[in-house]
Amino acid sequence: MPTAAKEIILNEKTTISSTSGLFLIAGPCVIENEEHTLWLAKTLQKITSDMRIPFIFKASFDKANRSSIKSYRGPGLDQGLNILATVKKTLGIPVLSDIHEPSQAEPAAAVLDIIQIPAFLCRQTDLILAAARTGKPLNLKKGQFLSPGEMRNVIDKALSQGNDKLILTERGTCFGYNNLVFDVRSIPIMKEWGFPVVIDASHSVQRPGGKGTASGGEAQFIPTIARAAVAAGADGIFIEVHDHPERALSDGPNSWPLAKLPQLLAELLQLYSCLHSPPFLSSTREKK
Repeated sequence: MPTAAKEIILNEKTTISSTSGLFLIAGPCVIENEEHTLWLAKTLQKITSDMRIPFIFKASFDKANRSSIKSYRGPGLDQGLNILATVKKTLGIPVLSDIHEPSQAEPAAAVLDIIQIPAFLCRQTDLILAAARTGKPLNLKKGQFLSPGEMRNVIDKALSQGNDKLILTERGTCFGYNNLVFDVRSIPIMKEWGFPVVIDASHSVQRPGGKGTASGGEAQFIPTIARAAVAAGADGIFIEVHDHPERALSDGPNSWPLAKLPQLLAELLQLYSCLHSPPFLSSTREKK
C-alpha cells in the first residue's frame, strides 16, 4: 500500500498532503504583465476559496524552453519575482514558479513558496541540488522521457540535501513526434514513495513543437486527464488557466478557459469525495 503523503505547510492557511483534500496549482503559463497576473490570481483565489480547495498560484517568470527564439519568454527573474511577490503580499496565497539555472534558486526562494523543477530539466543534478538546498518545497515534474519509476533518482537527489518537502508531478510521456500520452499507472507508482502526487492536466495534452515554431495542444482533453488522475489517486491538479487562451502568450492551446474552471473543479471534487468517503456497502455491512 502507498505510504501516506507527507504534509507540506505552505502558510497558515494552506497545507497540502494526501489527507488535506484535493488541491489545485493553477495560473497562466507565463507572467504577461502585473495587472493581468494579479487579476487572474485574485479571480482564482475567489473560485477556490468558495469551493474550499487549497490553492497555489503558478506563473513562470521566464520560459527558457520555448520552441522558437522569437517566442515570448516572460518578464525575467527580477521583474517576474517582484510581480509574484506582489501577488503573495496582496492576496496572501502561496506562489510557485520554475527555475532553469542553479543561480536562480536563492533569489527565487526569497519569494516563492514552492520552487518548480521543469520536466525538461528533471535530470539536471546541479539544478535540483541548488533548489533543494534552499529548504523550500519543490515541485519535481516528471520528464517526458522518463518512466515513473525513474523519478526515484530525482527524489534521491533532493533528499541528499536534507529536503523532503517534495511534490511529484506527472505531465505525460513522449509518444512519437509531437505527442504525449498519460500513463495512469504513473500516479500509484509515484505515490508509493510517500509524497503528494499531482497531475499536470494541461501539459499532458500538449503537442510539443506541434506548430513548428510553437507547441500545440488539445485542451478539450484536460477534463478527461484530470478525472482519470483523480480516480487513480492523485492528490492535486495542475492546470494552466487563462481568461482568453487564444490570446495567451504561451501555451494557449493547452490552457483551460477561466470561465469553465468552476464546473471542472466541481466535477473533480465530486469524484474525489466519492473515492475518499467510506463505501456505502461496507458501512451497511458493519451495521449488520
